[in-house]
Amino acid sequence: MKTITIEGELRSEFGKQATRLLRSEQKVPCVIYGGAETVSFSAAATAFKPLVYTPDFQFVEVKVDGKTFRCILKDMQFDVVTDELTHVDFLELVEDKKVVASLPLKTIGQSIGVKSGGKLVIKLKTLKVKALPKDLRENLEVDITNLDLNENLRVSDVIADGIEILNPPRIPVASVVMTRQLKQEEAAAEKEAKKK
Repeated sequence: MKTITIEGELRSEFGKQATRLLRSEQKVPCVIYGGAETVSFSAAATAFKPLVYTPDFQFVEVKVDGKTFRCILKDMQFDVVTDELTHVDFLELVEDKKVVASLPLKTIGQSIGVKSGGKLVIKLKTLKVKALPKDLRENLEVDITNLDLNENLRVSDVIADGIEILNPPRIPVASVVMTRQLKQEEAAAEKEAKKK
């Protein structure tokens, strides 16, 4: 799985003034929690680009004060006006401790409903999961090959070894709906049948 490295500096000063100063230097205040200690640090705003602007799930190696922390991204905050990144929370991965994360869903296969003229509608892009760090993966694959017209694939249809899916099982993740053209063709065929 892809890992991004972020070099950070320990933060010694806290409060609004210290935070404002950091942001004026194009740095983002961050926190790592979940491990033996909570680590407050800052890093250059540019270091977060491969992490923020991607739908992918990835590991993050944060290097601070000579130590390396293996983490996942937990939360990001943005300025409501400028849309600049203002704060990042990381969760440190501990081998025998399960973590909650959001993994992207990836559809595989060609749906029979789409081949019949339907349209695939993705209802969920990510699933909330609970797993040990070793079981985390880039995405969860869901096979849509047997998905026919007007059918749904639900959360309960997503199978992933070693991963507990926290979303309600009945929620649809993908469905194939009739396109307008297909509805019109069916209506026209029905009219023809009635004439005979």
